[in-house]
Amino acid sequence: MNRVIKETFNSLVVAVWFMFLTFPIMAVKVNTVEKVITWRLINVVYVGICAFVLSFFWHYLMKKRLKKKDDENTWQNLTALKLKQQKKLMPLLAAVVIAAAIAFPLVFSGYQVSVVTTALMYVVLGLGLNIEVGLAGLLDLGYVAFYAVGAYTYALLYHHFGISFWIALPLGAILAAIFGVLLGLPVLRLRGDYLAIVTLGFAEIIRLVLNNWSSFSMGPSGIADIAQPSVLGKTLTLKQSSDFLYYIMIVLVILTIFVVGRLRNSRIGRAWIAMREDETACRSMGINITRAKLTAFALGATWAGMMGCVFAAKTTFVNPASFTFWESIIILSIVVLGGMGSIAGVILGAFILILLPEYLQSISQIRMLIFGACMVLMMVFRPQGIISGIRQHYRWKENT
Repeated sequence: MNRVIKETFNSLVVAVWFMFLTFPIMAVKVNTVEKVITWRLINVVYVGICAFVLSFFWHYLMKKRLKKKDDENTWQNLTALKLKQQKKLMPLLAAVVIAAAIAFPLVFSGYQVSVVTTALMYVVLGLGLNIEVGLAGLLDLGYVAFYAVGAYTYALLYHHFGISFWIALPLGAILAAIFGVLLGLPVLRLRGDYLAIVTLGFAEIIRLVLNNWSSFSMGPSGIADIAQPSVLGKTLTLKQSSDFLYYIMIVLVILTIFVVGRLRNSRIGRAWIAMREDETACRSMGINITRAKLTAFALGATWAGMMGCVFAAKTTFVNPASFTFWESIIILSIVVLGGMGSIAGVILGAFILILLPEYLQSISQIRMLIFGACMVLMMVFRPQGIISGIRQHYRWKENT
């Protein structure tokens, strides 16, 4: 009872303080032409009521969070345990999901297919960045630079030599991996904020080079008329190209999930996780930190390079404005919101952050406000993401 009275009193203090702060803005309206002052005190009352309710709700959520702090992943662990117990249902569930994905372009319009294709691209980008940030603990704010490398690789190769998408796709991945190693070499001793600043600078260097080296990249005008993927040299219509690119993305998403899942449970994956937890202890255990970091940068950049080629083929146009810092923030938000180190979480985060803004264009004026508020609430009440990565447990079985 005393706690309720205390929270009510605190909420009243917050409400009064907000009424005081917003009084000049919400209560007074000055007409400078007619020199008339209009008092709108009812607006201050509304501010006070909203502040009181939100403050009381906030205290309730904080109290609930403290109670669940010890078993915050209970529902997630129980779900994972049930899925393991129902192993026979997993192939059936996977078959239903794949069948729905294949039938999607046959049911929905080209616009819907294009939107989902974009979401699938960000799924792959999120899983690629998840290798660096989620598994290896390397805060990379310049991930969009590898995305740009892949896109310009295909754009320039097609523009100058007429090289097809299928040849440019692996070349873009390889070139992005090389750039990943080039970025990783000078930042081997950096961690945390310092690493983030350097990677951010790397992305800006790439963007400025593309923007100002006009003889190489066509500058701000960009490169247009890039060919979309074809089948055995056959020209496809716009709808066929859109559907074909969608199916390519389905294959690439499945391939990415398989590879990232295998990497996470491999020797190098466990080295990344150990490095993320404690780099000093990891080094003392004999793990080669240099190799672990460079492979994380290279393998993470590989997927960005591939998606850059797909992006160039999808839009048939690239310019430096497509690879700004905002793109890196979106991809990083996908990883943080979904859950660092979690494949399922990153997939869910990509669909939420890409599809929701697309379908909420009717409230475009406040959607970024809603987006920011959701991110703040996530950081306060579930900082590990929607679906956090589940730590693998290994048991030694003695031979009987």
